[in-house]
Amino acid sequence: MTTDPVTLMKQEVGKAAAARVKSDSIVGLGTGSTTAFAIQYIGERLASGELKNIVGVPTSFQAEVLAKKYNIPLTTLDAIDHIDVAIDGADEVDPQKNLIKGGGAAHTREKVVDSLAQEFIVVVDGGKLVDKLGSTFLLPVEVIPMAVTPVMRKLEDLGGKPDLRMGIKKAGPVVTDQGNLVIDVKFDNIPNPASLEAEINNIPGVLENGLFVGVADVVLVGEIVDGKPHIREF
Repeated sequence: MTTDPVTLMKQEVGKAAAARVKSDSIVGLGTGSTTAFAIQYIGERLASGELKNIVGVPTSFQAEVLAKKYNIPLTTLDAIDHIDVAIDGADEVDPQKNLIKGGGAAHTREKVVDSLAQEFIVVVDGGKLVDKLGSTFLLPVEVIPMAVTPVMRKLEDLGGKPDLRMGIKKAGPVVTDQGNLVIDVKFDNIPNPASLEAEINNIPGVLENGLFVGVADVVLVGEIVDGKPHIREF
């Protein structure tokens, strides 16, 4: 049993999101430490019989491994025609519920799944709330390997400071689940996230970027209040 307040808070946010999943639904399973608890609790609700007939669509290899660990049946986008609810984390959330995602380099698959969901629930801790996107977190851009240099030049033209993401405990760059690379871009200011999202995605060689504009429906925020985890809907 953990007594660390931050871990407890992540568990509680994950549990609150998992509690919103209903039987007979198709669930997008996101990536990251808080979402991992949501996957765990969905599995526990299934095991206890409280939930029935759930299938998951994983957004990453991590989500797939966790879903299998907690015996959540999985499907693919080829086999379904809708997603009822998706649960995923975020690296930044602005007051309009726009997000920056991609700290785990899974934002391309996440955007596909989260955008398809009839309801997209974001689970974050209070530290992820910002007044303006880009204020604390770099914007991840997934790019095909041959296009890294020209894409970085174009990102500089858009006012960004691009940097190829390098592996930790791995020599060389981070490689995504799709076999691509990630450029992290520092923008001093993102006044219009929707237009920047479109401009970056129009650069040849870019697969997808971490701006999620107008996708989130519900944001569940975990905070530590008087040393105890507290969850509120944003």
